[in-house]
Amino acid sequence: MHATVNAAALERVLGHRTRFDARFGQYFDSLAGRFDLPVPSRYVPRCLDLLRDLSMRGGKRLRVVLRYEAARLVTTEEVPGLAEAALSIELLQTHGLVHDDIIDDAPLRRGGPSTYYAYRREFPGNGATALGLAVLAGDLAGFLSTQVLLEAEAPVALRQALLGVQTRTAAETVAGQIADLERDAHALPDEEFLHTVTDFKSARYSVLAPLTMGLLAAGEDPAPHRARLHRYARLVGVSEQMRDDCLDLFGPSGEDAGEDAGAGAAPAVADKSTGADIRSGRRTYAVRAVLAAATGADAALVEAALGDPRCPDATLERIREIARAAGVDGRLKAEIRRHAEEAAAEAASWEPYWRAEAVEFFRSLPMWNVDRMP
Repeated sequence: MHATVNAAALERVLGHRTRFDARFGQYFDSLAGRFDLPVPSRYVPRCLDLLRDLSMRGGKRLRVVLRYEAARLVTTEEVPGLAEAALSIELLQTHGLVHDDIIDDAPLRRGGPSTYYAYRREFPGNGATALGLAVLAGDLAGFLSTQVLLEAEAPVALRQALLGVQTRTAAETVAGQIADLERDAHALPDEEFLHTVTDFKSARYSVLAPLTMGLLAAGEDPAPHRARLHRYARLVGVSEQMRDDCLDLFGPSGEDAGEDAGAGAAPAVADKSTGADIRSGRRTYAVRAVLAAATGADAALVEAALGDPRCPDATLERIREIARAAGVDGRLKAEIRRHAEEAAAEAASWEPYWRAEAVEFFRSLPMWNVDRMP
């Protein structure tokens, strides 16, 4: 973390993560008693073990932190429903990760095997079974994310409101995933289309939904504020996605790769090797920028590398050279910073509505990852 985040806020962030991880572990410990398991099935308990393993490997828990900090916009008191809302969104995250790794044929996630590849190792001669079990594991996590909200120790009206946000967000995220696949069918996707994909695939889910649910739990009607919350979420989402895409192409510095881990979260790029987007054929912000800048033989080289899982490291390095020579890295970093600064300005405009100390947290948040750019 950086000087833009004061010590009190940092302590709260670490506290949110620590308390949530303990609660998440307790949830999985009690899961077998929450619904009937088919006995003597071996596959169902194994599925739950894999979901627990993936879920407890962590990540930054940004969605959890945002929920609790959003409630602080209204009150510093403990509010009902927040813990269950945090569990729900992280289970939905697990659901998304399992299915993402099937779509991307990804062997690793959060420094360990993806659920799909764990099943592929367990069923080496039966790919259909491995695929089917991985799909069903993701489905189960999604349904559990709904159940945990229905069982929340909160008033019925609040449970229904939280569930409404969660189910709407889940549907929008799936729509974003579909558009994400469509993106790669475009030779040179329009930048506004990339922004829309980011909005639906991640910003609404990772930022807007936590803000909305935190306010709901604190007793605030978020409806009059949806436009300003959405502007903030979209700007943060675009800045973060551009940063991830830039790091995948150009690589992190040593400080960047380990900094999140030092704060109690997974390394920022630990489970994604540099150049993975090119090898997978993903026309991300960074890849689009290279395609827009390259001409002639350079453009042909980039196009030939896209989607080639065996693309040599030397070719990737040549693509980086092409990108740097065209100033792609500098333009991307400038855009990342611009979106983060606009998000910070949007948050600063919230002061007439909410507690100033809590608003400051959201004002400083967008610059955290920008400050870590190599």
